[in-house]
Amino acid sequence: MIESWRWYGPELDAITLPEIAQTGASGIVTALHEIPYGEVWPREAIAARRALIEAAGMHWHVVESLPIHERIKRGDGDLTQLFANYRQSMANLAAEGITTICYNFMPVLDWTRTDLTAPLARGGTCLRFEAYKMAAFEIHMLGRAGAQDDYAQDVRTKAATWFQASSQGEREALLHAIMSGLPGAFDRYDIAGLRAQLALYDGIGRAEIRAHYKRFLNEVIPAAEELGLRFGVHPDDPPRDILGLPRVVSNEEDIAWILDAYDSPANGLTLCSGSLGANPQNDLVQIARRFGERIHFVHLRNVRKESDGSFEEAAHLEGDSDLVALIDALLAQEGHRRATGRRDCALPFRPDHGHALLDDGARNAFPGYPLIGRMRGLAELRGVIAGLKGREGANG
Repeated sequence: MIESWRWYGPELDAITLPEIAQTGASGIVTALHEIPYGEVWPREAIAARRALIEAAGMHWHVVESLPIHERIKRGDGDLTQLFANYRQSMANLAAEGITTICYNFMPVLDWTRTDLTAPLARGGTCLRFEAYKMAAFEIHMLGRAGAQDDYAQDVRTKAATWFQASSQGEREALLHAIMSGLPGAFDRYDIAGLRAQLALYDGIGRAEIRAHYKRFLNEVIPAAEELGLRFGVHPDDPPRDILGLPRVVSNEEDIAWILDAYDSPANGLTLCSGSLGANPQNDLVQIARRFGERIHFVHLRNVRKESDGSFEEAAHLEGDSDLVALIDALLAQEGHRRATGRRDCALPFRPDHGHALLDDGARNAFPGYPLIGRMRGLAELRGVIAGLKGREGANG
């Protein structure tokens, strides 16, 4: 498995490439976040980013992500130019040696949390999704029609209590947290702006989102095949409908539908153990075994779930998911690829998110992407991989 690290680029990330090099990671996962959605990524800009990474002694083979314009997700109007721009960006990436594109099809918002600095028992902070705070946001702050029906009575009661007792500053902090999962060149939404975005999805349900997704695959996967690129869809985070918007990459059945919608080795999965692990119905090891040949990129992290739908990000080897068993399944997939002569035997992975530890809080890094917390996660995952490989060698 190839140790990688997400980096937001020289202008946006508080963590530098020389610092990342000291973690031991060999691969950088990055994107041109400064370019607005829908515009072409110039080859010159891609080459400049690659040169920076290689000068620091690392490589760039995975893009996370080449974002999909909201109009494509909505199937809104003439999309010819948007698809052409997307394919041109793909061609420019391939020309600079990029092999894998991670992307998502989540409407409006990317990953969503209600708390960015939830305290940990032994110090430090983590990201958290609190069901009653999300309910308070949807029902009382956003005033979304039908939001009441999406939450159990006890969650609605807690939501009302929190909202009535909350200050304006606490409400603004909640909005900020919910908006913080959006990387890239765009404006964060205020309440009015978010309402306007949601209104654009009126009348668009699960069937329509799937149809628009299938059209996207039909438009880009043939080009990916020609260019030698692999696409890996990132699961929904959290893996459920939120804000009344249908999410269609939340479980094993969804993944099967996507991979069947355009049956090609280029159309694959980014297996994110944290996103999928937040759904108690998901069996991560089963998903890894079933779709192993179509996994192109891996995010490894853990979550601790609660009965009301809340969850928080646990340390990488703690929480509810058995990452040791999952990594064992991924290593088995790598062995299968070697045995069958595939060139893409080694799976790139990164320690996804991490606790803010020690002086991480002073760095102003992106939420979930601290230096020390992720370095701890990478070291733990590295140890698991070494242990499992050592066991194979001892048994071999």
